[in-house]
Amino acid sequence: MIEAIGLDADDTLWENETFFRVTEAEFTALLADHGDAETIASRLYDVERANLVRYGYGIKGFTLSMVQTAVELTDGNVDGRTIGRILEMGREMLAHPVDVMPGVVKALEGLQERRLILITKGDLMDQERKVAASALAEMFEAVEILADKTPEAYSRVMNTHDIAPERFLMAGNSMKSDVIPVLQIGGWGVHIPHGLTWIAEHADTPDHPRLRELATIGDLPALVAELEASA
Repeated sequence: MIEAIGLDADDTLWENETFFRVTEAEFTALLADHGDAETIASRLYDVERANLVRYGYGIKGFTLSMVQTAVELTDGNVDGRTIGRILEMGREMLAHPVDVMPGVVKALEGLQERRLILITKGDLMDQERKVAASALAEMFEAVEILADKTPEAYSRVMNTHDIAPERFLMAGNSMKSDVIPVLQIGGWGVHIPHGLTWIAEHADTPDHPRLRELATIGDLPALVAELEASA
């Protein structure tokens, strides 16, 4: 029944959003003379969303959005030292170690009889760095790095790997990116919530017969076996 399983990377296999929030907190502190933390963070979010079409997802786009927000909040009077620190913060994020989340390795080991595909989105170089640093690549048949996770993008992945959507299951922390698009093309979606998920990745939970929700990734092998048994 389930021939192939797709797994999200950021905040499903390893920590990611935590580093964005830590950097955001330092950014709001840098610009504390120009507004309270909540106002600055809200402005940054608006700039990030507007810039997605230009820069896509990832640290580099986030860094450029911080620079733009600093320029706008200071009416163009932001000093070079502040810009320099923002760029340094971006470089620190790009160099941060990859922290594989608890239970991931055991779960992947329990799924090795299936075709496993790591499906992530964002900046190509940074995602490749994280995949390599995670030491998980050898547990996957393939790694797909997408510009965005849309039904069309998932369909292209299905066609590339000759997988029927109804025999495909995707698991991840984002309802918007990891679950809903796969349900829309006829696959199975498994939501594994993370304590921190970027607000742009939030979406209402649909009422759908092929949707499941798990507390941890460690429960995924048992869920797949359950789906097979009920087929």
